[in-house]
Amino acid sequence: QVQLVESGGGLVQPGGSLRLSCAASGSIVSINAMGWYRQAPGKQRELVATITSGAPTNYADSVKGRFTISRINAKNTVYLQMNNLKPEDTAVYYCNAYIVSGYKRGDYWGQGTQVTVSS
Repeated sequence: QVQLVESGGGLVQPGGSLRLSCAASGSIVSINAMGWYRQAPGKQRELVATITSGAPTNYADSVKGRFTISRINAKNTVYLQMNNLKPEDTAVYYCNAYIVSGYKRGDYWGQGTQVTVSS
């Protein structure tokens, strides 16, 4: 079995920072793309950022210049550093990875972590 476990969400004031982490574990052969998505109440899930080995990182326009995605391949871990947070960043953030495991290859999702930006 493969699972993604996120951590690092919470409540922060506007202008503050948070760092999300997501670690993949299980029968992993290889991981291609990793990324973060978010879903605000009443809205569809949207891409925040993705990172793929050997390719440029990709960001939603709304977070460019404020968020940074990074990855440590040896730890099967992806991070999202979020600076200058705004109330509109409030959402449940989900980790995603395309993983080749001992059983299948495909998209895996974490359980989500809540980020709330409010004064």
